[in-house]
This record gives sequence, C-alpha cells and structure tokens, in this order.
Amino acid sequence: MSHVMLLPILLPMLAGALLLIGHGLPKSLKRGLSLGAAWVLVPVGIYLVLLAADGQLRSYAVGNWQAPFGIMLLLDRFSALMLLLSAILAGFALLYASRGDDLQGQNFHALFQFQLLGINGAFLTADLFNLFVFFEILLISSYSLLLHGNGREQVRAGVHYVVLNLLGSSFFLIGVSLLYGLTGTVNMPDLALKVAQADPANAPLLAAAGYLLLVVFGLKAAVLPLYFWLPRAYAAAPAAVAALFAIMTKVGLYAIFRVFTLIFGEGAGPLANLAHDLLWWLALLTIAAGAIGALAAERLQVLLGYLVVVSVGTLLAGFSLGTPQALGAALYYLVHSTLICGALFLLAGLIVRQRGPAGDDLHLLQALHQPLLLGALFFMATISVAGLPPFSGFLGKLLLLRSVETGSQALWLWSVVLLAGLVTLVALSRAGSQMFWHSHGRPLDDTETADATRLTATLGLLLASPLLLVAAQPLLDYVQATALQLLDIGPYLALLAGGVA
Repeated sequence: MSHVMLLPILLPMLAGALLLIGHGLPKSLKRGLSLGAAWVLVPVGIYLVLLAADGQLRSYAVGNWQAPFGIMLLLDRFSALMLLLSAILAGFALLYASRGDDLQGQNFHALFQFQLLGINGAFLTADLFNLFVFFEILLISSYSLLLHGNGREQVRAGVHYVVLNLLGSSFFLIGVSLLYGLTGTVNMPDLALKVAQADPANAPLLAAAGYLLLVVFGLKAAVLPLYFWLPRAYAAAPAAVAALFAIMTKVGLYAIFRVFTLIFGEGAGPLANLAHDLLWWLALLTIAAGAIGALAAERLQVLLGYLVVVSVGTLLAGFSLGTPQALGAALYYLVHSTLICGALFLLAGLIVRQRGPAGDDLHLLQALHQPLLLGALFFMATISVAGLPPFSGFLGKLLLLRSVETGSQALWLWSVVLLAGLVTLVALSRAGSQMFWHSHGRPLDDTETADATRLTATLGLLLASPLLLVAAQPLLDYVQATALQLLDIGPYLALLAGGVA
C-alpha cells in the first residue's frame, strides 16, 4: 500500500490532464470528473492520516532511485494532516464553483486540479528542488485562476501577484543552488545532516541561503513586510478560488515549519534555530498589521484577506516559540483558520451576488434577498474567526496563549493576540452592521437568492468550527504528537539509510 502516497499527486495530475484534453466535453461531464477527483482525495487523506498516526515516517523513492540521489516523497503526521485539510477545502470550494462560477473563463477545472497537484506535491516532497517545482506548478495555476473572469480588478491584482511571485521564485532558485553548491545535496534530511556537519567557514553562506529561503517562504505565506499583495489579490479572485487560496499561505508556512525545524533546527550546529528570534517579532508585527488592515478595509473581501494575514502571524508566533505545546496549538489553529477563512470567502461570494452593483463595498448600502440567513451565517463566522467561545477559534488561541511561559514573551503574545482579536471583532461587526442592519430599500430584482449547492458548500466549511471543538481531544492528541515528531529530527535522518524509520 506504499503506492497510496502517490495518489494525492497522481489523481489531480491525471484529472487535470483529461480535463485539459477534453476541454470540449459537456460541462456536466467536466464538473463530474473534477468533483469526483477532488472528493476522492478526502478518503485518501483520511487513510494517510490514519497511516501516519502510528508515528512512523514513510518515504517513497520515485523511480526506485534511493535517497539522497533520487526524488523522495515523505509522509509524516504533518504532511498527512495538510493533505487531508487541502482535500476538504478543495472539495467544498469546487462544489461552490460548479454552480456557474466555473463558466466565467476557460479550463477552470483543469487549472483547479493542477493547483491541487502543486499543493499536494509541496506537502509530500522531501526534496528542496522539487519543492520549487511544485511551487511553480501551483503558482502557474493560481495565476490563471486569479484572472478567471478577466475583470479589470483581477488583472490589476494579478499583475502584482505574478511579478512578486516570479521574483520570489528567482530567490528560491538562488537559495537552493547555494545550498547545493555548499553541501552537494537538495534532499532535506541529507541537508540537515550536511548543514550540522558543515565547515564553520561556510556557515555565513549557509545562513544566507537559509535567509533567502525564508524570504521566499515569507512571501508565499504573506508574512510582514511581504504581505501587501495578498488582500487585493484574494479580493479580486472568484469566491471559490479565494477559498482555495486560503491554504496557499499555509503552503508557505508549511515550508517554513519544515525547513527551519529539519534543516536549520536544534541539530544544525552553529546555525541552530536560524531566524527563530526574527520570526518571533515578524509574527507579532504581522498580527498587528493584519488587524489594522482589517479595521481600515473598505471592502468585505479585502477585510477577509487581512484576516488571513492575522492567521498567518498567529501561526508563525506558535512556531517561533519553539516548544511542542506552542507548535501543537499552532497546528490546531492552522486547521481551524484554513477552513473558516475558506468559508468566509464563500460566504462573501453569496453576499456579493445579492448586492448587485454594490458588490463588497462597505460604504454602499443595499438590501439583500436573504438578510436573516446570510446574517446568521456571517455572525457565526465572525465569532469563530475572532476567537470567541464556543467555537474552535477560541480553543486554538487559548491553547497558544497558555503554551507561552510567564515573562516578556507572554506579555507580548497575550497583548498582541488579544488586541488583534478585539480589532478583528470590531472590523467584522462594522461590516456586518453595514450589510445587514443599515441596508435599506428593496433587494435588486436582477440578483438571485443563494442556491442549495452554494449554501451547502459554505455551511460545510462553517460547520468545521463546532466540529473541531467536538472532536478537540483526538485532534489535539494528533497535533501534539505531530509537534513532537517535527522537533525530533533523528528519525528523519534515519531515512537516508532507506526504508521506514
């Protein structure tokens, strides 16, 4: 059953290729194939999570070329969790898009599958160069998905997005080349071994390569000061695409977690815990900047983009604390924030459809066809994303705050996280009051009510918050074990000997 590890890569790759070749097929057939391929990834993800839960690391040598010379895929608790999370998010986003959003441009379903291919490949690879390759696959797909519909705002945001990510890709290639030139390998476990044993004279160059990778991953994750592209880009994207993009920043964070625990972690000799102190302050500043941006936002979808930035800072703060408790809390919050942010973008799409020309502009007042239904969903999402009880956001933030020891770090973390939560609540409350309380007049006749399929997709993601609370104990056990596994690099180094660690 070791070949099951390939399914998260093979399924979207084959589905995307078939959809691209058969672009002239009936739309119902294309939707069925795309939805089937996406939802099959959910049971595959569940199986991989159960497989990884035994604590063993499983590697797959592509072409049977063994590490460190061949391409190695790696399955551990962290990668399995991220694969399942991306499958759930993609399934609901695609269900939402299949009610007509997929017809606004060409080859939507093929591009969606190729983006899933890039995301899943990034979570599975244990090779830095192939991480670069999968990054490029998901970015090329995201360029086209962002422009799906060809609106003026989409083109403007897309140009900024493309230019910045092309620059990031250049830095990525330079960083990987520098590491390869100094160590002779791009395999992550092998890099961890070579960096720990490196000549001290090469330490400055290795550190430079590490910081280059941090810049690249920080750009993908939207860490301050590299987050300015995100709010406008996410606001310009179609609702289903923006929902899928909720996991794009997590790919950057995943790369930070992976590289800076395995290669530049505790066992990296003179480069141990490279950039951890820097990441701590960047995390706090990212939280603060995201909260201020949300408060100043004049459009709903821009506001939601800034909420993604706040979640990125919160997750980075948990990682930079460097303890299993903090990392476990961050991983729980990662699951929560990804699904709820995705739900908010889908919900924003429902609201915008009923506001007509007013769109997501918070200064324009326009009555909705279903203010009670959409208002109730928005209220539930607001409580969850702001971190108020009784939803999973509250538990995630509470666990993170409790994981920090008494001292200056606790003072900074508690102050920034709680103030950001308050500011977020104020921003969302203002937006809700403008859209649901202060609106007047009759709903526009040429707008439509939310159909059952779009509502199902939105509710499916929104209900993740109470479900994460109900299933908190097994999930917390899993993420805590994941944190311990990530911080123990011995089994990862043992993979170089081949087989199961």
